[in-house]
Amino acid sequence: MHIAIAGNIGCGKTTLTTLLAKHFNWQPVYEKMESNPYIEHFYEDMRRWAFNLQIYFLNSRFRHVVEARKMYENIIQDRTLFEDARIFAPNLYAMGLMTTRDYETYLALFDLLLSFVPAPDLTIYLKASVPTLVRQIQKRGRTYETSIRLDYINSLNERYDEWLSNYKDKLLVVDMDEHDIERPEDLNKIIVRLNAEINGLF
Repeated sequence: MHIAIAGNIGCGKTTLTTLLAKHFNWQPVYEKMESNPYIEHFYEDMRRWAFNLQIYFLNSRFRHVVEARKMYENIIQDRTLFEDARIFAPNLYAMGLMTTRDYETYLALFDLLLSFVPAPDLTIYLKASVPTLVRQIQKRGRTYETSIRLDYINSLNERYDEWLSNYKDKLLVVDMDEHDIERPEDLNKIIVRLNAEINGLF
C-alpha cells in the first residue's frame, strides 16, 4: 500500500509522515531537504535556480518512491512526485520564474517518468491557510526559508485547491487550521478517518 501526504510548504507533512509511520508500522519515504544542493540558492534567486531545483526534486522523488515500492509492502511518502508537476513547476512558470523552453522540457521528462509510477493508493492533503503556513515555517526555523515570499505561498495554495478539486483518486483532506497533529487527540481524529479510508481500499 502506498499512502502519500501532500500539501504546501510548512503544512506538517514530515511530522505527520513520522507519526503515521510509527503508528501503522509503515516505511516512511521522506523529502530530504538537508541534502538538496539547490534549495538555498533557489530562495535567494528563484529565476536562476527554478529549473535546476525542479529537475532535482523530480529525479530524487522518482528514485526514492520506486526504490521504496520495491523494498517495502507499505510506504508513506512525504510529498508526491505529482505535486512537483501539478503545483510547483506550473506555479514557477506562471510567475515568470521558469522559461517556456525549460517548462516544456520538465513536463516531457515528468510524462516519461509518470509511465513508471502509479498514483498513490490514498493521498492525504494537509490544507492550511497562509497564516498557519507562515507560523509553521517560522517555528521550524530553516534559515533559507526566511526569504520565502507570501505571494509565492499563496499562489501555491491556490494551485493545490484547484488541483485537488478535480482529483480523481482516493483523497483525504485534513484542515490544518483546525488540527495540531502533535496533540494526541487531534492525531487520533486523523487516524480514525484514515482507518476508515484504508478499509475502503480493500
